[in-house]
Amino acid sequence: YGVTLNPEKCVFGVTGGKLLGYIISSRGIDVDPTKIWAVLEMVPPSSESGIRSFLGKLGAIRRFIPDLSFAIHPINNLLKKDYSIDWTEDCNEAFNAVKRFLLSPPTLMPPKLDHPLILYSRATNVSLACMLAQEDDDKRE
Repeated sequence: YGVTLNPEKCVFGVTGGKLLGYIISSRGIDVDPTKIWAVLEMVPPSSESGIRSFLGKLGAIRRFIPDLSFAIHPINNLLKKDYSIDWTEDCNEAFNAVKRFLLSPPTLMPPKLDHPLILYSRATNVSLACMLAQEDDDKRE
């Protein structure tokens, strides 16, 4: 087939590692800690570009943060044309809530076929979200 592999970029016989910004292991998929620290080290943004930078960093890890659209709604509003960049207490609470959540992000795991699935859904006037979960053998989701 004419495939050429670069030995410096190949790893064989491992059970996990970093792939496309995620940590893949036999346990599941975790957020790359460098992506988490990039958000945790941020100070509340004071400009449109700072807000876009914050939201961009969250975009890469949004699948690990349940109900993110609802949580950051006050910050998203700042980018609307009819809003001014006025960082309010609601924005600050949303900013800090996301950072607190990222201190212990979940691991995404493949489903176990012998356990029931649980579907959570949420609809508000600002967001629509759902999450598929499962309890483990210790009855933890």
